[in-house]
Amino acid sequence: MDFFIQLFTDPVGFYNQHELLIAQIGINAILAISIFVTFYSGQLTLANAGFMAIGAYTTVIMSLYLPTPLPVDMLVGALLAAAIGFLVGLPVLRLRGVFLAIATIGFVEALRLGVILNVPITGEGQGLKNPSADPLGGILPILISVPILTYLVWRLTHTRLGQAWAAIREDELAASSNGINVPAYKMVAFVISALVAGYAGALETHINFFVDPTEYSVTRTIQILTFAVVGGTTNVIGPIVGAVFLTALPEIVRQFAAYRDVVNGIILILVITLTSSDRLAVCTPSMTCPWKSRKAPSSA
Repeated sequence: MDFFIQLFTDPVGFYNQHELLIAQIGINAILAISIFVTFYSGQLTLANAGFMAIGAYTTVIMSLYLPTPLPVDMLVGALLAAAIGFLVGLPVLRLRGVFLAIATIGFVEALRLGVILNVPITGEGQGLKNPSADPLGGILPILISVPILTYLVWRLTHTRLGQAWAAIREDELAASSNGINVPAYKMVAFVISALVAGYAGALETHINFFVDPTEYSVTRTIQILTFAVVGGTTNVIGPIVGAVFLTALPEIVRQFAAYRDVVNGIILILVITLTSSDRLAVCTPSMTCPWKSRKAPSSA
């Protein structure tokens, strides 16, 4: 209750007291935008944490070994995530549904276990110190990025590209029959999602003095998925609302702060259970949700 009282009665004091929480809400909102793009195109991909790690580690490594300015480091990190997203997408986007989800989770773990935990330049699992971090100065770029990315993705859904994604989500075979290059449009969505996730990782390093490899595991992937499931994916605002709610929840209910992942897991299970039994309309009829039960067509 004190959380909301201070928010509405003393917003300046609230901001000063919760600056890092606000920054983390912004980062998670950007991650929610990244998973929305692939969901909107009908793809259940869970590689966002991996692309986030690429953006984060690239930014920190460049800042440690190269004299380039931070914006350049962040740009390279985001672009590298997009490039690797393209390479990963070539084989995995041949899959659909739960098989695609499993393959992308496999990518996240392969990246973490095979590269981050074993390559010397990434700290071999010990993490990396980031002396150039500026926790307070890094908040403003995050707060500016969230509305800009939200608007850009919203506009994107109203272009021919967005219409093609919607058609693929509704019926991939019908979209292909109408001349839509399904593999190409799915790849574009996957690469954009990787770019946004990589950018989120680059931004997050600017507010942390230490890059922890455990932050980019399957747990983070499930957290990002929960944002989308709780908020809904009919428009870009839904996952953002889910991200804001779930990130702020441990602070609102402080006695459960240590059990954040457990709470997120319980919420995810409840939402999926209620949705599958049609008691909660998180998924609309126009969106393909792998956990939503399909009714068999009635016989004439």
